[in-house]
Amino acid sequence: MGNLLSMITFLPLVAAAVLALFLRGDDAASRLNAKRLALFATTATFIMSLFILAEFDPANTGFQLVEERTWILGLSYRMGIDGISVLFVLLTTFLMPLTIWSCWDVQVRVKEYMIAFLVLETLMLGVFVALDLVLFYLFFEAGLIPMFLIIGIWGGKERIYAAFKFFLYTFLGSVLMLVAMIAMYRAAGTTCIGACPEGTVSLLAFTFDSTPLSVLGISVTGGLQTMLFLAFFASFAVKMPMWPVHTWLPDAHVQAPTAGSVVLAAILLKMGGYGFLRFSIPMFPVGSDVMGPLVLWLSAIAIVYTSLVALAQTDMKKLIAYSSVAHMGYVTMGIFAVNQQGVDGAIFQMISHGFISGALFLLVGVIYDRMHTREIAAYGGLANRMPAYALVFMFFTMANVGLPGTSGFIGEFLTLVGIFQVNTWVAVVATSGVILSAAYALWLYRRVAFGALVKEALKSITDMTGRERAIFAPLIAMTLILGVYPSLVTDKIGPSVAALVADYHAALPVPGKAVAQN
Repeated sequence: MGNLLSMITFLPLVAAAVLALFLRGDDAASRLNAKRLALFATTATFIMSLFILAEFDPANTGFQLVEERTWILGLSYRMGIDGISVLFVLLTTFLMPLTIWSCWDVQVRVKEYMIAFLVLETLMLGVFVALDLVLFYLFFEAGLIPMFLIIGIWGGKERIYAAFKFFLYTFLGSVLMLVAMIAMYRAAGTTCIGACPEGTVSLLAFTFDSTPLSVLGISVTGGLQTMLFLAFFASFAVKMPMWPVHTWLPDAHVQAPTAGSVVLAAILLKMGGYGFLRFSIPMFPVGSDVMGPLVLWLSAIAIVYTSLVALAQTDMKKLIAYSSVAHMGYVTMGIFAVNQQGVDGAIFQMISHGFISGALFLLVGVIYDRMHTREIAAYGGLANRMPAYALVFMFFTMANVGLPGTSGFIGEFLTLVGIFQVNTWVAVVATSGVILSAAYALWLYRRVAFGALVKEALKSITDMTGRERAIFAPLIAMTLILGVYPSLVTDKIGPSVAALVADYHAALPVPGKAVAQN
């Protein structure tokens, strides 16, 4: 299966084309067929992705299952995976069938809705498997379009505002990355098209197998590296999102449909962290070292600030959105600690957050479908009428807090261990976020699930259906399995992370200490 990655990446896009070209009508049968085809395509993509796991060799720190050919205008079409990217591919393919299944009750423009998610899956997978910088950029930017449409067409009352805010924030950040790519092309001093001579690089044939940039024939000083780092950082920081460029996320989550919120929180945000790991750390080691302390403090501030803001929210989705920003703060801290425990913890946290945050947004969707409100004050005492819902909600609330035995604990613990070795004060500030997360998460759960059932509208509410329980079952299983057996992740990512950390420190002018040059 020499083209396995391409097959997995573009299968959802093929299904989207089939829907667009061959499915006609908007009757009940057509809507059901659109959902079935989307569910079949995403499930088939997940099953095929398991072959990646079967063929992946964790001991090999290089890229595996590599596909390479010349594309248009000499552009290199190059795909592959390593220990850093393989689990993000599996996370994406695992969550997409559940996402499609969760929107089974959608009745408005169903065919277009399914097409948007199928196209989005292809673009997200492309980000994680692309080994060419231009190809990565195309996937990275194109992913904005289907999510923009999902929010803008199927979102809430303020969907247009939220959609444009999401698009403009993320697009403007990425423009700076494009400027940096052009600067790197000019620094390379070559205009070759197609296969470039060894030791040189062209913008049209730029891969990132070798790091840092000097290995690719790009000679940059410490000052220029820092500028390039900041240009890439702007794009990835907005995508995460990091404080203070996080304000688009709560609006996007509140207005997005449930399935859109799940994909946004569970997968799209991880592109920022992946970008830091794939570009910022290995390509710009001097810039990363110079700006690292600032990033660590921004992350610590994000954890505390957004946790406090979450405590003041009255909308469940907005509270969980601010919670996501806080948890992404642990990710950026772990990445820029640039040690084994920190980076392991950051990747683990991103994978874990995909399951937990996705489940929390699905839980909000369950009661929103029944009551058509996300206001916390509209609920109370749901455990009396919805015991199964209350149990699942409690489980993921505890996982979000970081209860030992759940995957949420492992990611936060490893990240804090890693940052403690680098900056004790940052670690202390970040640890306070654990307490604050317990405060807002338990406050939310108490207001929604506990207490007397006094509101008349809630007295006839029904518990989760069999379909809803089936959607949560695999999410519960993965959260528990990774919580008690974290080596399923750490064994896969460990060797690649060790190589990344070693290369980073070896590339610094003085190991562990950057020397700024002009």
